[in-house]
Amino acid sequence: MGSTSAANHGGGGVGRRDLIKRSAALGLLTLPTAGFLSACASSGGDSQDKAKAGKKTAKNPLAVNETAQMEFVLFDGGFGKEYAEDAVKIYEKDFPKATVKFSATQKIQSTLQPRFNQGNPPDLIDNSGAEQMDMGVLVGKNQLADLTPLLDAPSYDDPNKKVRDTLRPGIVEMGQFDGDPVWIFYYAYTVYGVWYSQKALDTLDEQYPETWDQMLAVCEKAKKKGMAGWTYAGKYPYYVPFSLYPMIAKVGGREVLDAIDNLEPGAWKHPAVKACFEAYYELYKKGYILKGTPGLDHIQSQTAWAQGKALFLPNGSWVENESANVIPKDFDLAVSGPTGLDSSDKMPFGTVWASGAEPFVVPAKAKNPAGGMEQLRIMLSEASSKSFTAKVKSLSAYNGGTTGITLTPGLKSGQAALEKAGDNVVNPRIQDWYVKLQKEQIGVAGLGEMMAGRMTPAEAITKIQAFADDAAKDTSIKHYKHQ
Repeated sequence: MGSTSAANHGGGGVGRRDLIKRSAALGLLTLPTAGFLSACASSGGDSQDKAKAGKKTAKNPLAVNETAQMEFVLFDGGFGKEYAEDAVKIYEKDFPKATVKFSATQKIQSTLQPRFNQGNPPDLIDNSGAEQMDMGVLVGKNQLADLTPLLDAPSYDDPNKKVRDTLRPGIVEMGQFDGDPVWIFYYAYTVYGVWYSQKALDTLDEQYPETWDQMLAVCEKAKKKGMAGWTYAGKYPYYVPFSLYPMIAKVGGREVLDAIDNLEPGAWKHPAVKACFEAYYELYKKGYILKGTPGLDHIQSQTAWAQGKALFLPNGSWVENESANVIPKDFDLAVSGPTGLDSSDKMPFGTVWASGAEPFVVPAKAKNPAGGMEQLRIMLSEASSKSFTAKVKSLSAYNGGTTGITLTPGLKSGQAALEKAGDNVVNPRIQDWYVKLQKEQIGVAGLGEMMAGRMTPAEAITKIQAFADDAAKDTSIKHYKHQ
């Protein structure tokens, strides 16, 4: 995810915006081992030699020690590392007496787990990818620093505006797990939904369908032209929720997703869930899903879609960068919020899932936490945000940073989707709070089986509700609720 995150798949091959926390993912998420959990629980001692605070000034509002080393470890995925290297250069310019130790890896957990155990983690970590460390564990075991000082600091560009006042909707809330502290900062901003080629729709003389009857009619027309209606990452079916979850909210209201996130009894048996599961199952029953989809990974399904073998694909906005080498120049990439059922839906057409991705954390036992937060403050400047957006085809958490940039088709469409949605933006938290439940159980064992035709919607709902009930009763994991 999602990142995260997160279908956190992020780059070609191995890196991936793990969004489902991610993020989105590469294979089933490598979950923290029991060794890691106990390490987090018992990592003794204070961080070695905490850097002494520097002098707080207008240019140094976080009182960074100007001579202390700052260590930054980045996930080396689909966003690459150039945007982070650019931001590091600004840190080095602002603090010329400091040393910055920067590295990028896809092995986040295996590289950093021992360091958390020893009490000497880096100062800033991009905790993403298939080896992402479990956010719930890190928060539950008090392994992360509260980022509120960063959010309340003056923004890098405007001293009269706090960092928190420069951010896109939902970013602060995503970093909260229980109460006011903010443990995670999601730097990328992802639009989830149904991705498609406007050119392909035009050749069918169709518009994006707003009701499910219209969706079925468009898929039937595509089928007659030799094109499947849908494909998805069959090996990683937790991609399906990127369009299914916001559809559930559209049909039944955002409170249905909140109940699911809260692991409330019977949440999955809500009529809106049943209706949406049955709608998606109809795609399978009518033969509108690309043949062989259950055996495709995210890259294979995206490639087939880019080649015109399928019309619609549930995914996140990283797909434009990740599939850049296979999407034709005249593809006219676009994204839409989910198709609904009909006029009885609780939320309007245009309702979309959009949220932060690419989770950055400052460890509680970092030697130079102020330095880690200052590096994030720099990354949230307009210049750094523009660098990120221009280089990786993704919006950042900074609410702006697109002026003067020629937006790619996917970015342009994503921005238009956000504008159309207005306040009708949803952000399911189950992918952040309960990674195993979301990916392995709801995704693979539930939706994956249903979409492959090996389970009916009723059977899938019963199975998923049982998984959710088990998670709710599991005293070994920390539970979270919408505040």
